[in-house]
Amino acid sequence: MSKIPAKYAYLQQEPLPPLMVRVAMEMLGTLEQPGSGNNPVILGWADEVARTCGRKYDLWAADFFNADSIPWCGLFMAVVAARTCQGRPERMPPDKYLAALAWANWGKVVPTSDIRVGDVIILVRNGGGHVFLAAGVSQDGKRIMGIGGNQSDKVCFSEFDAARLYAVRRPPYRTIPDGARRVILNPDGAVSIDER
Repeated sequence: MSKIPAKYAYLQQEPLPPLMVRVAMEMLGTLEQPGSGNNPVILGWADEVARTCGRKYDLWAADFFNADSIPWCGLFMAVVAARTCQGRPERMPPDKYLAALAWANWGKVVPTSDIRVGDVIILVRNGGGHVFLAAGVSQDGKRIMGIGGNQSDKVCFSEFDAARLYAVRRPPYRTIPDGARRVILNPDGAVSIDER
């Protein structure tokens, strides 16, 4: 795991941060290989999801996903969901999880005014979408900060323009953890504009 940026260090001090966030942070720094090489860790995530979930799409995705140059934010979210589903079908990744916009069909609908740590954020981008886990929002609501895959070709924290918001979904918690709360953060980085 890479070092967590100071801005997000509060996540390590939370008494009970959402499980999906804890699992995602364990993968911080996972980086796709430049050029024609492929990171076997990222490629292995599709196989892990197929082993855990075993649905027809999961098996197809394991065969299809053969290069880390394929957009992999949805795959990152799928492996996080698979590692945290704990045998609960409603927590498994959605069908067609490689497509970021498919995550808008997962979990529970959340109003954009109630984004909390651990919510699944789905954005639109030129040619598709992007999906990541919320870590905070700006006071004015114009930025959403979060951890995701295929952000600058790695698993990292990034800031996003809330105008790109497509959907917000909350994991189907039995009991919402204390750490799944609204966190206000000061924007201080460049806004991500195109994740591929």
